[in-house]
Amino acid sequence: MTYIGTWKNNKMNGTGRLEYPSGAVYEGEFKDNMFHGAGTFPNGAKYIGPFNENKLDSCCQRMEGKGDFIDENGVVWTGTFSGSAAVGLKQKLRM
Repeated sequence: MTYIGTWKNNKMNGTGRLEYPSGAVYEGEFKDNMFHGAGTFPNGAKYIGPFNENKLDSCCQRMEGKGDFIDENGVVWTGTFSGSAAVGLKQKLRM
């Protein structure tokens, strides 16, 4: 992995960009080497919104709060996320 961003106490803290060998990229805020705050994580699909102390090696992204999820077909869903759940998502239409 390649990290470009701010460090504090030898950990990723603040704003940065983390590139994975697979080509996936996380851009956003970090707290003690975890995704935390606002950020995007494209992996075929993309989430734009806040994360909550998301461990980098976690299988599931901890999306937390209001955000947009863009699926692999480019369809945008908006709503409030809590972990991997998002009750009441609404599809954003492009006109």
